[in-house]
Amino acid sequence: MSEKDLVVLGKFGAVYGINGWLKVNAYTDFPEGIFDYTPWQVKFQGNWQPVQVSSWKRHSNGLIAKLDGINDRDLAQQYVNAEIAVASDALPSLEEGEYYWKDLMGMAVINEAGYHLGEVTDMMETGSNDVLVVKANRTDAFGQKERLLPFLMDTVIKNIDLTERRIIVDWDPAF
Repeated sequence: MSEKDLVVLGKFGAVYGINGWLKVNAYTDFPEGIFDYTPWQVKFQGNWQPVQVSSWKRHSNGLIAKLDGINDRDLAQQYVNAEIAVASDALPSLEEGEYYWKDLMGMAVINEAGYHLGEVTDMMETGSNDVLVVKANRTDAFGQKERLLPFLMDTVIKNIDLTERRIIVDWDPAF
């Protein structure tokens, strides 16, 4: 499976106990929701590999999981900090005007006057709204290499064209 076909939904944290359990840091809106998506692909030693969750449970303020075939602390230690992903087609379809972050990555960001601000390299969740991290290949005429644009539809984000891979924004390039 190609990396572009995967969506990262979380990451393994520290080993828990001596029987191979791992803490799970879920990026899903509802943390337990990460277990609704299968099969998991885990980036292990630089390569994506399928894994099966044999058991999981809520522990304290977090989640822990047990993987098939991982029965001791030393084996589990190899998965610490490994990303957890699923195939993008395992995710539910979105309604019109909704987007998965992965779909926005790498898109060109152009303001309404036609100025190319850069490409989306990351997104951040701030609580009040999401933020696009837009990076130019080099410092532009306005002294900017990176911009943080609030993901506010109709206010800042004017149009998202998934086919053309571009986002039109109402944003002053000097800001």
